[in-house]
This record gives sequence, C-alpha cells and structure tokens, in this order.
Amino acid sequence: MDFSTIAPFAIFGAVTVAIFAVVNLFSKRTTRADERLDELRDPTRRARLAAGSNSPKGMGAMIEKAAPALSKALQPKTELEANKLKISLANAGFNSPAAPQIYLSAKLISLAAGIILGGGFGLFSWGVTQKGLYSVVIGGGLGFYIPGLVLWFLKKRRIEQIFLSLPDALDLLVVCVEAGLGLDAGLRKVSEELRDSAQALCSELDLANLQLQMGRARRDVLHDLGVRSGVDDMRALAAILIQADKFGSSIASALRVQSDSMRVKRRQLAEEKAAKTAVKMIFPLVLFIFPGIFVVLVGPAAIMLIDGLLAV
Repeated sequence: MDFSTIAPFAIFGAVTVAIFAVVNLFSKRTTRADERLDELRDPTRRARLAAGSNSPKGMGAMIEKAAPALSKALQPKTELEANKLKISLANAGFNSPAAPQIYLSAKLISLAAGIILGGGFGLFSWGVTQKGLYSVVIGGGLGFYIPGLVLWFLKKRRIEQIFLSLPDALDLLVVCVEAGLGLDAGLRKVSEELRDSAQALCSELDLANLQLQMGRARRDVLHDLGVRSGVDDMRALAAILIQADKFGSSIASALRVQSDSMRVKRRQLAEEKAAKTAVKMIFPLVLFIFPGIFVVLVGPAAIMLIDGLLAV
C-alpha cells in the first residue's frame, strides 16, 4: 500500500481522535467558584440562569465551553486590536463579554473545516501533489476569512438599519422631552414605541437604559451608545447630549437641530441614489434590451436585403 492509499484513513483517524479529545476536555463540570466568577464577568448570567435559559444543550454548550481555549491561538496581541474587535462585534449586535472568544473560536473552527474539506477534495482529485497542496491552502484561506466576511455583512446591515430609523426616533424623543419627560424616560418611551419597526436601534436604547438604571454615569452611557452603534450621526447625537447635559442647555432644541440635519442628510442620500439610477441602467439596457430592439427593427430589413442579394 502506498502513501496515497493510507492518507485518507490516517486523516480520518486523526480528526476523530481530535474531536473526542476536545469533547472530553470541555465536558467536565465546573465548580461553584467558576460559576461565581462567570457571574461577575457577565452580570446578565444570573438572570438567564433564573429564567432557565442558561443551560445550552448539544453543540451550543460544547462551543461555549471550548471558546476560551480555542480562541487563545488567535487572541489579539495588543489592547488596541482587542478593542477594535470588541467594537466591530458590538456594531454587528454582539454585546456579550464572551463574543470575542466565540468569534475567534469560530474562525479557528472554520479554518480547520476549510483545511479538511480542501485537503479531502485535493486528495481525492489530484492525490498527494502540488495541486492537492494548493487545494489545502485555498480551503484554509477561505475558511479563515469567511467569518470576517459574515461579520462585515452583519455590521453593515445593522448600521444601515440604525441610520435609517434614527430620524424618526429623534422626532419621537423630541415630542417626549417637550411633553415634560426626562431624557431617560424619553429613551424608554422611544424604545417601547419603535420596538417593532426599529429593533436594532431599540436594542441599543434598551442597553443604554439598563446601564443608566444600574447607576452608570450618563456621559459614559451616551458615549458607549455612540461607539456601539457604529453610526456617525449617533456619535454626534451622543456628543450633543453630553454637551447639553454638561452646560445645562435645552435638550429639546439640540435634539430638534440634530433631527433636522439627519433628515436632510437622509434626503440627500435618496437624491444621490436617484441620480445614479440613470447611469446604472445603461448596462442592462445595452446588454439585454438594446439587442432585442435591434433585432426587431433591423431584422426585417436585413432579411429583405439578403433576399434581394440572392435574387440578383
């Protein structure tokens, strides 16, 4: 038996042994001290435990237990890189303290899956050759970068949702503040009224309200709200509210000015997209519509011309 015949069985055995080792390593029971430390790291853990939703089963439990160990290989080297990763995950809607570990674990698992799939495809297609090695490298590269692409897509979609729903939320917040409600009560009211139409924005407002109720300074809460959302207008709004709270100016007037400016910006973006429509329609017109029109208009004349030439 040559090496190409033994290699698939060896790879299968190695992967099976590795999976069993990981399962046995992370299926151990944790002590009460570890649970208390987890509760200190994640304040919402105790509430989830009381609700009966803190006991994930199957693959979810294994990934949650394996995330700290799997993510060690890809941990950011500096605090700046770690903060950038946390901000990117927060912009995509993942605010859990364990989100960076789970994301890095997903990248490592995806890398291993890409290597295995690419290696298997290359082994069965070309054997142990240079093309098979290229297949392993390409599969590993795709597997490593797919989680990043998914995170970028989720982040972009969520930022767009918050940006489009922010002017309406500001209008409602202005009405609430002018009606006599405070800023905290106004944010809660906006979150209650727009929960169905602006879920992404309301989730950020709910988290900000929770932090305010826990006694955190309003300045820090508003600053984190602007950073978590990833929207420049939200950062500007947070800066305006912080300045108004610091100097004691009218919050309602500041909110109204910000709402008007955001509405103008959203209208300008709509006008910009409308102006680009004519340019974008050139390609489908030339590729799909113009050939059909050309055949209909020129086809009969071409047939008559060919018949006349043949008659001569």
